[in-house]
Amino acid sequence: MKAEEPKEQRLTKGGRKTRERIIEAAAELMFHRGAGGTSIPDIQAAAGVSASQIYHYFGDKQGLVLAVIDHQTDTRLDQQRPLLDNLDSIEALREWCDRAGSRQDARGCEGGCEIGSLASELADGDQSARTRLVSAFDRWEGPIRSGLARMQERGELSERADTAALATALLAAVQGGMLLSQVRRSSTAYRQAVSAVIDHIESHLVR
Repeated sequence: MKAEEPKEQRLTKGGRKTRERIIEAAAELMFHRGAGGTSIPDIQAAAGVSASQIYHYFGDKQGLVLAVIDHQTDTRLDQQRPLLDNLDSIEALREWCDRAGSRQDARGCEGGCEIGSLASELADGDQSARTRLVSAFDRWEGPIRSGLARMQERGELSERADTAALATALLAAVQGGMLLSQVRRSSTAYRQAVSAVIDHIESHLVR
């Protein structure tokens, strides 16, 4: 039976630091090698811990993978704030997407999206991971949807605009654009995809 992951509040300060070090090491390895290509010994070596410590904090490798998904989601969303929490204008949407494109350019469009990469690998073979990834993308889409809803409430966006569908379309453009940019080693596809969706959102503005 899988051991239950301990509640963080039950850990000592040292325990929390060790747990976080394991997650960070695993996240870095899984981003470059994939979850399947990252072994427990790999994580041990990178984090400087024993296998027993990993099993103590996470129960098994699947528990660690779930923790990595949460870590990558928290990290990526925190990197995008405060822009992510203020997506209530066309200008803000464009700036948010442009900064993500610039981050891709800065690393030569290698690696793609940390969350999207995990989703591509795990969604079909690990139901627990897929469920956790659904939550991750919902957390990412939520601020887009909220920003569009505020525009609509202020009378700037047409009442006929489906803000939920538009938010999903923009997130899909971000993810698909990043994948194409990763393959082509150019952010052009990403920038074209997000620009097309934002242009469509702009077409719903009340003139």
